[in-house]
Amino acid sequence: MSSETKTCCASRGASTPAKVAAKPASTKVAANGAAPLPRDCVRVPGGRALVGTANAIIPADGESPLTERRVKPLDWERGTVTVAAFRRFVESTGYVTEAERFGWSFVFYTHLPEGLPDTLGVDGLEWWRKVDGATWAMPQGPQGDPARDDHPAVHVSWNDATAYARWAGGRLPQEHEWEHAARGGLGDVRFPWGDREPDDDHFQPCNIWQGNFPHENTCADGYASTAPVISFEPNGYGLYNMVGNIWEWTAAPFRVRSLKKTARNADSGGAQRLLKGGSFLCHASYCYRYRIAARTGNTPDSTSSHTGFRVVYSV
Repeated sequence: MSSETKTCCASRGASTPAKVAAKPASTKVAANGAAPLPRDCVRVPGGRALVGTANAIIPADGESPLTERRVKPLDWERGTVTVAAFRRFVESTGYVTEAERFGWSFVFYTHLPEGLPDTLGVDGLEWWRKVDGATWAMPQGPQGDPARDDHPAVHVSWNDATAYARWAGGRLPQEHEWEHAARGGLGDVRFPWGDREPDDDHFQPCNIWQGNFPHENTCADGYASTAPVISFEPNGYGLYNMVGNIWEWTAAPFRVRSLKKTARNADSGGAQRLLKGGSFLCHASYCYRYRIAARTGNTPDSTSSHTGFRVVYSV
């Protein structure tokens, strides 16, 4: 596998154990659900937003070119949506996630609970295992530990995230809004804290992999899996974990910006949705996507143990 296509992301499409075997029921949210938890937001100012990079590390992902967009002020949740917040949504509306409807989701192989029967893996990405009963509430499956309230809600599809955001009175951010917020007022930088590279020994400003992926994780940053949504240092706008920890769904379709419009349409057809930020499984040697300009896509019904979301609100 070339360096341009290596990814820690859960596989998609025909290479995954097929999720198309059963059509999910309606994912509409009940209109009489209780109000969401109080918003824990910071105001991100509007202005000139930089999007992408002039020095692409993974050109095939469409990281280039570096462009400018105008953005309006938005209220951003300081962290991604927590398990506690997602539970309130579920209890208030009766919502059933797509992982629950399909009956399984992807879990990283080192996080499988002891005694779990043999699981199916993804061809070429064998560290992703199909675990029956893995959900936002039981991220390792029924034999594992319950999800922690202050950790991010994972095993959440784009469809699930959109439903939650609508219930909460907000929405998922667009890519240019996400990059503007992640830069924290620093301009053309690689990371939310600047340009200094994380390493395996001395500098761990975010929750990513340390060691030899996928066989050895030293956990020098303190976490083998997800960290609480409010952890590490915030960026200049007061936002936590904009890179690392979990991939964040956005409102945008995944398209390669550097292609001409006709080629972009043929490339994705809008079938995949854009994710930003990387996750606790990223490392510079394999999936160097915990950079602000980095990006990936997945189908809107895909779920895994390192994918969640963040909500924004109009001012």
